[in-house]
Amino acid sequence: MIRHIVLFRLAATDDAQRRDDAHGIAERLEALETQIAGIQSIRVDRDLGLVDGHWDVALVSEHDDNAALEAYQAHPAHKEAAAYIASVITDRAVVDYSV
Repeated sequence: MIRHIVLFRLAATDDAQRRDDAHGIAERLEALETQIAGIQSIRVDRDLGLVDGHWDVALVSEHDDNAALEAYQAHPAHKEAAAYIASVITDRAVVDYSV
């Protein structure tokens, strides 16, 4: 199994917009769990906001294997979600590892 972790920094400075953008990210990514084969789980959460400098949103997904992760990343539904995410973030960090 492969665990895929992505951290996002939101672009918006307005709290309401940041909340909406984080919700939009979660809604789009979590919907992929039922649309793409090979995904074992997807979870998206927003940072508690207690410490300055933390990343704003975290995605943790688990995939059957590397082929399933690659299929997820190439899937049109993921590409559509990624386009939205790119429009509301300034930066991202990614790590994939075997579980």
